[in-house]
Parts: sequence; C-alpha cells; structure tokens
Amino acid sequence: MVDVFPVIEGGRWPAKAVVGEVIPVRATVFRDGHEHVGGSVVLIDPRGEERPPVSMREIAPGLDVWQARVAPDVEGRWRFRVEGWSNPYSTWRKDASVKIDAGVDVEVMLTEGALLLRRAAEQPGLPARAITALLDGAAGLDDDARPAHARLAAGIDPSIGEIFREFPLRDLLSASAEYPLIVHRKEALFASWYEFFPRSEGAHQREDGTWVSGTFSTAAKRLPGIAKMGFDVVYLTPIHPVGRTHRKGRNNTLTALPGDPGSPYGIGSPAGGHDATHPDLGTKKDFASFVARARELGMEVALDIALQASPDHPWVAEHPDWFTIRADGSIAYAENPPKKYQDIYPVNFDTDPEGIYAEIHRILQEWIDLGVTAFRVDNPHTKPLPFWERLLADIAAEHPDVLFLSEAFTKPAMMKTLATIGFHQSYTYFTWRNSKEEVADYLVEVSGDQAAVMRPSFWPTTHDILTPYMQQGGVPAFAIRAILAATGSPLWGIYSGYEFAESVARPGAEEQIDNEKYEYRPRDWEAAKEIGISDLLTRLNTIRREHPALHQLRNLTVQHSSNEAILAFSKHLPARFHPEGHNETIIVILTLDPFTEREGMVFFDMAALGLSEDAAFEARDLLGGEVYTWSREAFVRLHPHHTAAHIVSVRPIGGSSWLT
Repeated sequence: MVDVFPVIEGGRWPAKAVVGEVIPVRATVFRDGHEHVGGSVVLIDPRGEERPPVSMREIAPGLDVWQARVAPDVEGRWRFRVEGWSNPYSTWRKDASVKIDAGVDVEVMLTEGALLLRRAAEQPGLPARAITALLDGAAGLDDDARPAHARLAAGIDPSIGEIFREFPLRDLLSASAEYPLIVHRKEALFASWYEFFPRSEGAHQREDGTWVSGTFSTAAKRLPGIAKMGFDVVYLTPIHPVGRTHRKGRNNTLTALPGDPGSPYGIGSPAGGHDATHPDLGTKKDFASFVARARELGMEVALDIALQASPDHPWVAEHPDWFTIRADGSIAYAENPPKKYQDIYPVNFDTDPEGIYAEIHRILQEWIDLGVTAFRVDNPHTKPLPFWERLLADIAAEHPDVLFLSEAFTKPAMMKTLATIGFHQSYTYFTWRNSKEEVADYLVEVSGDQAAVMRPSFWPTTHDILTPYMQQGGVPAFAIRAILAATGSPLWGIYSGYEFAESVARPGAEEQIDNEKYEYRPRDWEAAKEIGISDLLTRLNTIRREHPALHQLRNLTVQHSSNEAILAFSKHLPARFHPEGHNETIIVILTLDPFTEREGMVFFDMAALGLSEDAAFEARDLLGGEVYTWSREAFVRLHPHHTAAHIVSVRPIGGSSWLT
C-alpha cells in the first residue's frame, strides 16, 4: 500500500474526526501479477483494542485507489492502518467465468471454487447464515449432475459475493504503518454559535445622555431568546477591562468622548488584564452565574481570547520586555496597513517565550475553571505556531473537552497549519464567496481532503465584516446566506443583530456603521420578529438538529443546475452510520440572487443521493412543508422574498429503493 490517507506529514500530526463522523480512508493497493487484490481499514481505539477490519472498495478502477468509510465511536487518541491482500475469490470468479465460457479447465475451476467457499466457511466469527450459504454454494459447484454454467452460478451468486465482501479471504496480507487519529466530542464539528457583546445587553442612556453599561446579569436575560432559536454556543467578545490611553471613539475615531466604552480588544487597565472582568460587567462570580444560566438552557459559553494589550494593561508595567520597543523607546502599536490600532500593543512572543506561555496558560485555566468550554482566538496567525502547538496540546491533555476556534483570515497555508497543529475549528473564506462557481468550489474544497484537519465554521457576517453582498442585498441576502451557512457546514454562527438584517456600512469599510466594537448597541428583540430572520434561524437550527446527514461535513456533493444563480448540493448518510439505522439524504437548492426570481433545472447525481439512476423519490421541503415528486431532473422556481430555498428530505417511492 502507498498513498495512505488521511495521514498528515507522515503521521507527525493526527488526522481529525469527531464521535460518529464518517471519514474516508484511502490507499493505493496493488501487487505483482494478475491476481486481484483487496484492502481493509483497521481502527485501534484509545484502549488499544483493534476493531474488526472494514473492507475497502476500489473507487478509481485502473488506478488501484481503494477507500473505506469508518466512524469512530468514542473520544480519544485512535490509530489506524491499511491492510492490503490478495483476493483469491475475486481472482477465481473472473478466471472461472472466462475459462468455463471457453470450455477450458472446467472441472479444475469448479473444484477450486468449491474449495475456496469451504475455506471461507471456516473463518472465525462467520454468522450461521453465511456458513450455510457458502457450504450450499460449494455443494452446487461440486454437483456434476448439473451443467457447468449452472454449477458456476452457485459459486458466483450475488449473495455469495456479498458474503465475500463482508468476510473476505485475505491471502498474503501486508499492513501499512499505524497512523494517528484524534477524535473529539461531536460539538467540535457540529454546533451553532451566537456572538454578542454582553455590555450592550441592558445598556441604556441616562437623561444627561451618558451611557450605563449592561452587565452579566442583564446579558443573561438575553440567553432564553438565543436558546429558543436553537443555538448551542454563546460566544462573548472580550469581557475584560478596557484601556483609556488612545481609546477609540465611535466608528473607530481616534478621540473617544466621555462615556465611550472603547474597543473591548484594547484589553487592560488598572482594574486588571486578561484574567479580570470589566468592572461595569460585574465580578467573576457574576460571570460564573451567567455560565450556569447558559448551561441550564442547554448552551455552552465561548470566550474571545485576544493576546494583546492596551497601553494601560498591567503587563506593560510589569513586563515591558513582552512588547516590541521601537528605536525611540516607544512601544509599537498594532497595525494592519492601512488600519492602525493605537489602542493595542501586540505581544512579542520572541522576547520571553517561557514567561508568556506560563501566563497565557494560567489565564486560560482561570476561565476554564469558571466554566468556559470554548475559546474564539483572535488573530492566531500573528503568533508563533510552536506556541500554539504547545499550548493547545497541554490544554487538550488537561481538558480534552475544551475547544478552540481559529479566527485567522489569512493565507490558506497558515489557516490549514493552525488547524493541523491543534485548533478544533476555523473561520473561513465563506463570507466572501458569493457567485455560484465560488460557493460550489469552496464547498467542495472544505468538505474534501482538507476536512481531515480543518473544520470550517461558516459566518455570513461578524462584528468586523459586512461584505458588499450583505450591504446591498437587504433582508433576502441575510436569509440566503443563513440558509447556505447552516446547511453548507455543520459549524456555523451569526453575530448578534443578524435578526435585524443590519446592513449599513461605515463609508469606505466592510463593516457596520456605528460599530458595536466602539459603542453600546442595545436592541429591541421584539421588533426583530417582524423581519422574519429570527424565525428562519430557529427553523434552520431545528432542521439541523433533527437531520444527522447535516451533522456531517465530508458527505457533501454539489449537484448540477442550469441557472447561474441557483446552487444545489446534497448530503447523504447511509443507514450503517445513521443513529436510527436508516438512510438519509438532504438536498439543498437555493438562489444566490437576492433581487430577482430565478428558475431552472436541477440534474441529480443519483448515486450521491443513495438512489439508483432510474429512481423516483418524494422530496419533502423542510422549510415550507411542500412535497414534490422528483427523479433525475427537477424544475425549481425560487424567489428571494418568499421561497429563497428548498431544503428537502428524500424518500424513495414506487419500486425505488436505497442503494447499499
């Protein structure tokens, strides 16, 4: 065997999966001569116990590429190997068919077949029904009172072939090396995130126009509404004290007015740093109560970790060597030309790597002790990779359930490497993929081989990002992108205010006007109901939760459609991997045009749906409730204001049935 996959840098880092995730294992399997070969995958669970071999199937005839799909069932550090072997039954089947048709070595071939079937019947662990079928087949091959072709038919009956596929004879077996596979909890791949600024929830103005910040207590009042929409994770932007030196004002102005709260990413003041809560929000005890309330509602809390400091951070006085000192003696502030962040000092990880590492580890531990189970890490690509590799490994060893989301909108190689060395989830370029071709290509990319290390989280907007598509498309754009994000990836999230389709940009920037990073933004959540996005989010999360095919990433197939603005894709989950033991296929068809009605034909790859080429099926729309009868081709008409998409559940009808 060569080209074993998924293997990351020869096994230096483990490939990734979650409990119940269906993962493809591939290898090129071949041997000398003309004998047929086969391949198997053997999983070794975290206790060191080998699972029964899973037979591979050839997926690229002529190229010797074989694949099996497996699904680890417990968390922990697994290993796997691929075994290649000579396949005597398949070889005999081909040779016997040719020779008996030609009248060559007829008795010898029939006798050899009978011996093979009897040998197969002696395999340990074979079900009684299989033993009986094999012995009956051998007897049929030996029955010289019947014509040769009738005897051959007894040995190559489809039921016999199925037994050999499940319980093959494996001669001259050879094995690959064993490779690592890390299996995380399911929420590392399947979750719905909701981001909000706790200081905005409950914030209000006094009569004199000054603002009173929201608190953890007032923010907790928003949690039932978030839970009702079906979100699993509440993600809070930084909750730490904010510096005053060079504090940014509204809309990122350089001068803050009295009462401007400043960017929560300008972390640190005399009240404390990354291990403290902002005094306006409340105490750590108040934060723990917030976490407890979220848990009561079935949600976990993710905290934003931004490893940087305001000029007022205690680190600046206690560890000035942790920053970059310029030639004039000043500390360098953050820049991302043309953007300047005068209120932020980047940490220089090269000056005292051990001291900085110990401090960051201590800080994370404090928040974990208070109930935080996930961290969204701001700009991890600007910090050293060895730092992350060590930190993530140490936290995983101590707290394997804690998850890290990488917010790295950077070069693909860096994004993938951050995922490879330990980040559980990753922000993506999804936000900027808008055309049919762009979206289709990106869905194929993130659900393909890259998924062995990188789990994509789809966000239509963030507090930093408001793309031209979202600025110009109105409410339909917000609906379309929510549907696409929620179904295109098992991981997705929205930024608070999405329910209002907030789409006015700050001039010259791809972010909202009156940005919440620089001011309080309390919202009237009752008023949001009139827009309809809240109901859509609720429906999407319900559909996701109820349909395990949408819990998977690597089962996506882009389907062909005739209209340049209509995208179609499907997700199929075979019965052997489904929690309830039945086949499931979900088809998503949506318009990418937020302005006009679109119509066209969708042409299905039926095998990707788990159906035969001539099958008919019932397509039940999980969004609207309509039921359609479709086959290989279907006509659709989509309107962005009332039927922007079909999310359909597939059920064979008539004589159609699922492929095995």
